[in-house]
Amino acid sequence: MPVDLEHISQVMAEADCLFTETQVRAAMDNMAAEINARLAGSNPIVYSVMNGGLIIAGQLATRLSFPLELSYLHATRYRNKLSGGELFWKARAEHSLVDRTVLILDDILDEGHTLAAIVEYCRDAGASNVLTAVLLDKKHDRKAYPGMRADFTGMDVEDRYIFGFGLDYKGYWRNAPGIFALKGH
Repeated sequence: MPVDLEHISQVMAEADCLFTETQVRAAMDNMAAEINARLAGSNPIVYSVMNGGLIIAGQLATRLSFPLELSYLHATRYRNKLSGGELFWKARAEHSLVDRTVLILDDILDEGHTLAAIVEYCRDAGASNVLTAVLLDKKHDRKAYPGMRADFTGMDVEDRYIFGFGLDYKGYWRNAPGIFALKGH
């Protein structure tokens, strides 16, 4: 089915900007300061959760001032759809996680099922410490478990369909330079 680029463009034209690029960058600076303080000297493996974590990882990694290994994991529930389904692994860790500190970077903590599964996977693989960092935490009561929060969070965001700065709308607009909400959602 061909992509309707007119529709994709219209989505951006009508979207509500929730956070500007300047606000996102300030949130990333704050997250980096917290991570630097907590993980300096821990020799972590930092994993980006693909595809949403790609932009956050690229932006955040350059703000971290300690030695680290950087790689990616790819687990998804969305597959370019608007709502999540069953967890699907596309790429798992290539490093040994035994006795290592692991930092998982992702774009958003929505319900958190994918992030919780990745954390469990890392712990089962022998990681001594598994921490999570997300740019956005969506405010609602549908989390994978009560009180679920990332260890490091850039900003809280309202419960709408969000895209930009790593988050997508039907596979598009991950490159949008801010955080946007789909009109009417």
